[in-house]
Formats: sequence, structure tokens, C-alpha cells
Amino acid sequence: MGTELFSQLKAAGHEPLKLVRRKAKSSDEISWNPAALELDADVMESIDAVVNLAGATTGRIPWTRNYKQQIVDSRINSTKTLVAAINNAKNPPKVLVSGSASGFYGEGGDSWLSEESPKGEGFLSDLANDWELEAHKARTRVVLVRTTLVMSRRLGALGKLLPIIKLGLGGSLGTGKQWWAWINLVDEAAAIIHLINTSSAHGPFNLTAPEPATCEQMIKSLGSKLRRPTWLRVPVWAMNAFIGEAARELLLVSQKMTANKLLASGFRFKYPDLESSVRWVVTKD
Repeated sequence: MGTELFSQLKAAGHEPLKLVRRKAKSSDEISWNPAALELDADVMESIDAVVNLAGATTGRIPWTRNYKQQIVDSRINSTKTLVAAINNAKNPPKVLVSGSASGFYGEGGDSWLSEESPKGEGFLSDLANDWELEAHKARTRVVLVRTTLVMSRRLGALGKLLPIIKLGLGGSLGTGKQWWAWINLVDEAAAIIHLINTSSAHGPFNLTAPEPATCEQMIKSLGSKLRRPTWLRVPVWAMNAFIGEAARELLLVSQKMTANKLLASGFRFKYPDLESSVRWVVTKD
């Protein structure tokens, strides 16, 4: 996601800088150590906007106790470090766009989930809530991007599903009726840039396409475009047995999110529907 955002910012004529956990090797890199809460506040003096997408992947399975703590620490410590640098700067950035996730809502069933919907239950809900509370401590405009499944050709959840589907071994997970909110990678980065540039934008925004899909619809659409069968359904008991908590909170959970607030802010999607986004995902160019 960061790579796509960097590319779009550069194409638009901006000067994006990357925070790296090693010695900086080029003029577009800044070294930091979020595990030790270390970042020189002086770097913020010439920065217009900060985008915080740091965090260990939730897609690494199984979630051991130690790895769950790593998931939490990587997000909270990164956010604490950035917030401290922003608050200690004499000329702070105008906006902090900080990551969050659809996990904030927990299990939503068939109900539409807007930014006004209450916090849910579970590990990911608690994590997203704590992550957002930390970002809100920044003394600047704060935008919270509640991201869901990002449709990409190589990365994220689809990066793991696509090879299986290409082999003809794909199928719905569980009942397949659970709603999977999603957004195309290109739109994800474009929406973040839009929210940076929209001075009236603040608080949480669902970063999700206007057209949610069920798990079954998404798997079948991918299979259709790849011309592969998708009839090997994975039962709930198997997912609980082999993946456990991660299966229930990432793959079996139902989240039918609305993009109304993002649309009302003036954002327009390049890939608003499942058909166009899946076509992009499976295209090599």
C-alpha cells in the first residue's frame, strides 16, 4: 500500500518521504526506530502531511500470543512515535492520516456499517480502537482510515488466494455468505491523497468500495476471470481448527461497510464495482 501511495504522490508532483527502520540510504528516506519511540521532531518542520500505515501484517497465521502482541505493539508504538514528533514540532504538519481497520466494527452480519456504527468485539476491534485513540492525541487535523480487504495483484489477502484459485483449488470460505468489504489498491492510495487535500475531512473514514460483495461472490468472480473452478468450499470447522481466531476475525466475519462519507467528501472511485476491480487484479499489464 505504501509503495502505491508513494508512486501516486510522486506522479502528482509531490515529494514523498519514506520512514525506514535502518540507516537512510537516499534523500527520500528518513530513519526512525518506532520500537524505541525514536524519531527526531525536527523532521516534521518541513512536512505537510504524515501518513501512518505502519503495522505487522494480520495475515500471518497462526496468531500466537507473542505475534498478537507484535501486531499491537507495531501499530501503537509507531503511532505514539509519530504523534510525539508532531506535537513537539514548532511547525507541525497540517494533517495526520492514520491507519485503522474494518475490524473496528467486529461482526456486522447483514447490517450496513457506517462511521457512526459502534465499536464491535474481539481482538481486531480492540486493536483498531486503541490505534485510533492514540492517533487522536496529535495536535493537528487527524483522519482515520478504516481500511478493509485491499484488492491487489500480489499483496494482502488476495495475494494468498489468487495462487490457490489459479490452481483450480479455490472456493468459498465457510458459508460464503459473509460480506467482504473491499477496495482496490489504486483507489486506496487515491483516497488517502484525497483526504490529505480535503481540509474539511477529519475523523474516521471507511476506505471501502461502494459495492460490497459476499465471500462467495468475490471468489466466483476471481475464478470466472481466471477461468478456474471455485467449488472446493472450506468448511467453518476446518478454518476454526487450522486457523482459529484469525479465521473468525479476518475471513468468516461479515462486514458490509458503506462508502457514503468518502463519496460525500467528493472522492470518486476508479474501480467502484467488483467486476472492474477483479478485471484489474487478474490483468498482467
